[in-house]
This record gives sequence, C-alpha cells and structure tokens, in this order.
Amino acid sequence: MFSFFSPQALHFGRGQAAQTATLAAGFGTQVLIVHGSNAARAAWLVEDCRAAGLSVTTQSCGSEPSLPALEAGLGRVSADRPDVVVALGGGSVIDFAKALAALIPCAGAPLDYLEGVGGGKPLDRAPLPMIALPTTAGTGAEVTKNAVIAVPDHGVKVSLRDARMIPDIAIVDAGLMQGAPRRVTLAAGLDAVTQVIEPYLSIKATPMTDALCEAAIPKGLAALRAVVEQDAAEAWEDMAWVSTCGGLALANAGLGAVHGFAGVLGGQTGAPHGEICGALLPAVLASHLDKAGAGTQVHTRLMWVLGLIDATFDVQDGAGITALRDWSRQMGLRTLAEMGLNPEDHAEVARLSAGASSMKGTPFALTQDELIAILRA
Repeated sequence: MFSFFSPQALHFGRGQAAQTATLAAGFGTQVLIVHGSNAARAAWLVEDCRAAGLSVTTQSCGSEPSLPALEAGLGRVSADRPDVVVALGGGSVIDFAKALAALIPCAGAPLDYLEGVGGGKPLDRAPLPMIALPTTAGTGAEVTKNAVIAVPDHGVKVSLRDARMIPDIAIVDAGLMQGAPRRVTLAAGLDAVTQVIEPYLSIKATPMTDALCEAAIPKGLAALRAVVEQDAAEAWEDMAWVSTCGGLALANAGLGAVHGFAGVLGGQTGAPHGEICGALLPAVLASHLDKAGAGTQVHTRLMWVLGLIDATFDVQDGAGITALRDWSRQMGLRTLAEMGLNPEDHAEVARLSAGASSMKGTPFALTQDELIAILRA
C-alpha cells in the first residue's frame, strides 16, 4: 500500500520552455517570476509573459533561501498577490518560489510552518498555483513537496513541507541547463545521482519509486561523467530526466543519511547542497556496505548499485566507491573540511543529523560513532 504525489503536468524536452507564458495565462493575469541573481537570464520569460498580456512582477533569489530572505520576500510580494508563481532557476530558486507560493496565502509567520526549529504547523491554506522551470539538473525541486530553508540563528537548514507544494506544472528543458560552469554541473549531477540511489535504498521505497530509480541510476551514472567532462548535449537530456526522476522518488520514498547530514552541514558551512551530497555519498555507501548482511534485500540492492558504479569507472569488486570519490575530487569537488567543517564539530553535526527527517529513510540505524566515522571518511 502506498501513495504517489507528482505535478499535475510534466512537460519534458528541449523547447518546452517556450510554452511557459501560455501555461501561466491559464491561472490568471498576475504573474510573479522568481529568478536567480542574474535577472538578465529571465528576460526572455518576462518578455514572453508580457507579450501574452500578463502583468509581471519579479523577485530575485541570489543564494540558497534563508528565513530572513523569505520574510523579506513575503513582505515585498504579499500586498500585490499574484495569480501564479513561475520559478526559473536552480533548486534554490525553485525552493524559494515554492515557499513564497505556499506562504503568501497563509496568516502565520514563516517560522510557524518550518519543521524542526519552527512550529511545524500544516499550511492553513492551499499554496498559489506554481510553474517550475529548472536550470540545473540536480535537485528535482520542480517535482518535490518541500522547500529547504536555512535558519541562520540555529545554523541548520530545515524544510517547509506540504504535498500541495508540488508545483502544478513542471517544465524540464535541457536547453535551459547546458553550458553551466563545471563546478555547478558537478555538484548538481552528484546530487541527482544521490537522489535516485537513496530512495532506492530507503526503507520507504515503493514499486513506483523502484521503477523510477532502477531506470535512472545507470543512466545517471553514465550521464554524470559525460556532462561534467564533455558538456555533451545528449547526456544533458539524460541528466535532466534523472534529476526529475530523483525528485519524484524522494518526494514519495524519502532519502537517507547523505541528506540527513546535508541539512545540518549546509546550515553550518554555507556550502552548496549538491557539493555536500557529492562529498558524503561515497562514505555513506561504504558505511552501508559494512552493515549490509548478505542475502538481505538491502544487500542485493546495494550490490547492484555498487556494481553500476564500478562499471562507470571501469573497476571491480566495490572499488567504484573510491573511484567515485577520487574522480569527484579531480573534477573539483571539495572535501567537507575544505567546505569549512572542523573535525572538532563532527560530534555535534552527527548529533543534530541523527534527528533529521531524511535519516528516517536510511536502511540502517546509525550510531553516533558511525555517523562521526562517515564525516571523518
């Protein structure tokens, strides 16, 4: 028995972004466009919407969304309530837009609805309609039901979560993604791969999420090297698809220890989410391998994943874990220490991470010592 949540419509493929204004007009005439720090990259969308007779306001998101930025954004846009919110950007931009769409109709303060450090209240009203256009192939935020928000006063990242927060329409167009800087492509790609591996190993996996992950994991591993090393056009199509599959999978089966750590580490170091996930993935997989009993379903699934990683890097017998770590570093991925995590903080990060919502999906209960060992690795 399971439930499965997804957008009302998913438009996938190069050129699909051209229909955004037409789709937005189906929700009304007042459009809020949320974009990244460079407004010029959203100029085409603003022009398309205005040409379609829509009234447009814009909101920038220059970094990963935080509670102060969310409070300020709500103050700017709430008085002139839009009919639809359109997000054009990476996972941070889409999460910021999802949070705005969710909280504009609500009466309470943002902190009232945040998990962990806030009140954790359910949304008292339905979010505004939303269209999401990702410009990175990583987070799958265009099809997920949460928005990750940094809370600087507590040094953590937490979620605003509601099944109704899944965007009404997701438009996944690889033409918006190709050509990103290598460091962005690497971090996003590692995040995308992690987000099809963790739901597959999750104790909350379902036949629907298994089908998505079993198809996406090999394709994601193959596409990862091609987009990072060659910026190959056909591989971008595959990575965009893998990213969306990961979003659908995690929205319905949860994640695991990589993401359990990531919220705490992101809040403490300010490092990009995908980069943190990429640094953690090999160490978490190695930890799982140590704990997986032969003949169990988890062991079978884990060995299949590790075999695919081995094949990706042309090694054998589980050496792919080390090969993935070494390749990622050769491509420019930093270690957790280089991102700003001090060894003396390992114990506190482990303690805080143990209670993260993503840890509920991990296939093995991890002790404090085992969590610290992962961070050291």
